[in-house]
Amino acid sequence: MEELKHKFKFEKLRIWNDSMDLAENIHQSSSKFPKDEMYNLISQIRRASDSIALNISEGAILQSNPEYRRFLGYSIRSIAEVVTCLHKAHRRKYLDKEEFNCFYKRCFDLMNMTIAFRKKIN
Repeated sequence: MEELKHKFKFEKLRIWNDSMDLAENIHQSSSKFPKDEMYNLISQIRRASDSIALNISEGAILQSNPEYRRFLGYSIRSIAEVVTCLHKAHRRKYLDKEEFNCFYKRCFDLMNMTIAFRKKIN
């Protein structure tokens, strides 16, 4: 695929790129969950992880900083939702300790970066 010369501003943001990677990794990992979780935990964790980047990009196109801050808040809440889903997956033994810890750290780092970015926007 040819590299595009024009990019949206949000595509340059580390929080957007990290959240895109996280969602893809969550999608891949959750495909190993039991099939009876398809409409429950699998769907929930995928929607929550996708929502992180979606809200970052949606907020970035707004001209209003208070509105952008609001959308970043939605992203932060989605990260917390992903973390809760990760705990559920680990408790149900769908994720081993190493995989859980890796996802947990990525969520923790992404949450801190998103909070810092939101504070920077006035």
